[in-house]
Amino acid sequence: MPITGISRRTVLAAAGATAAAAATGLAAPAALAAPAVPALPDGTSTDKVLVVGMDGLRHDRIDAAKAPTLKSLMANGTYGRSLLYANPMAATSSGPGWSTISTGVWPDKHGVRDNSFSGKNYGQYPGFLARLHQVRPELSLFAAVDWPELDTHGTVTPGADATLVYDNDYAVNDGLITDITEDVLRHQNPDVLFVYFGETDEIGHHHGAGSRKYLDAIDVQDGYLGRLLAAVRARPTYAAERWTIIVTTDHGHTDAGGHGGSSIEERRTFVLAQGPGIAAGARPIDTRLVDVAATVFHQLGIDPDPSWGLDGKPIQQRSDDPFDDLYGTLTGRVDETGIPNGILGFTHTPPSGWSVINNAMGTGGVTEWRGWSFATDEFWSRTQRDQSRELNVRARGVFAVADSDEWADKSFSGSYDSTLVTPAYDVSGAASVTLDFTTFYRQEGRQTARVLASFNGGTPTPVKSYTADVVSRPQSLTVAVPPGASHVSFRFHYTGVNNWYWTIDGVEISTS
Repeated sequence: MPITGISRRTVLAAAGATAAAAATGLAAPAALAAPAVPALPDGTSTDKVLVVGMDGLRHDRIDAAKAPTLKSLMANGTYGRSLLYANPMAATSSGPGWSTISTGVWPDKHGVRDNSFSGKNYGQYPGFLARLHQVRPELSLFAAVDWPELDTHGTVTPGADATLVYDNDYAVNDGLITDITEDVLRHQNPDVLFVYFGETDEIGHHHGAGSRKYLDAIDVQDGYLGRLLAAVRARPTYAAERWTIIVTTDHGHTDAGGHGGSSIEERRTFVLAQGPGIAAGARPIDTRLVDVAATVFHQLGIDPDPSWGLDGKPIQQRSDDPFDDLYGTLTGRVDETGIPNGILGFTHTPPSGWSVINNAMGTGGVTEWRGWSFATDEFWSRTQRDQSRELNVRARGVFAVADSDEWADKSFSGSYDSTLVTPAYDVSGAASVTLDFTTFYRQEGRQTARVLASFNGGTPTPVKSYTADVVSRPQSLTVAVPPGASHVSFRFHYTGVNNWYWTIDGVEISTS
């Protein structure tokens, strides 16, 4: 049964008793001197993972802080930054954020949309500690939090052999969590630890992420993190162990303070990891917040069962998506006014072997979206907030987008009519070919979206039509290969007149 830490009231009583004793010259009561360190079962793995969650830590503010520990991890590990969803999928709040981190799936699966935790689906999508307890019960698991909701709602702590839960007085309890975790690391043998710090979020709410106090809070938490890493290195068995350190956050903050909305500042998240097989100094463009749990499993040598339905992948696992190869060629805005100068995020030039057919495309319109374009999440979702572009969560890095709504925001004539064409793939001797991809589609009016297949350069034949919204979902289309066919190419044909949009990413072709 998990061991529960003392509450904030007891901690403050202990602090008050110590202060009173100092004032009167009396010794503080021994029972209130310090919380007990929980006893963990002896660990069994030489592969070990420490996950540190820093609530509401906006990654672009780390640069302005001192933060020597975080900056050392960035230099010596892999640091992936990305953006969250927004409503109607979920608010940029802690409940959905930590649920996404813990479960490794997006809110449309784990069910938590706000801090009420109503709709939670942890039975089907448990947190990574609970999953580890199921598949590797011999592991020694530890959790320490001072936002109690992470325990009472079953978000993070289930599965842990010892759990410390404090009330949310972060200025006091972040330090207590550090003290006890440091002791556990130095004198016991845990295998996987999750440690939560909340002061950055608290300061963000009261003083704003643009404040000096927010930077100071980052530095304080950085110091706590440094102590934990020093405790790891001081372990007598450290030389024989393989430690992975992961640092992450659940959401960002506005400069003035606050989160829950759809601004870029509120949506900012990161995953920072250092450990075996994790490249030093890497800055991947395809990392997402769901990758934390997958990275934990990977570093422990656990191959997730497909039935788990994880949306994440290990942070060091790069995709071979050809759209991501365009990242270095992306340019800044042309006609868009809501995207700041200096944000590089779109191109009309397709990857090698791909093509875009615009011979039926209307004229004029917003340059960035005239026909199929290739863009990043930040660039595309900045075009217009709260039109659900923030929900494109299963796309990674650079993706293809056809957006007749944004194209029509400048004077145009004709209609939007554009076709994205894949390279030709070998299907010689195959009975069928399968097209896998991730898509996000919003339907309106007379808008059309079709996937077509062309064998041996013949007339393209429709294999799928979209007539209703598909919100960021993987797709798998299997088509029979005609006798004698040696190659196939697929087409994504979109039409509309000031309607919505269609995105495509992660295209893969396989035969059977």
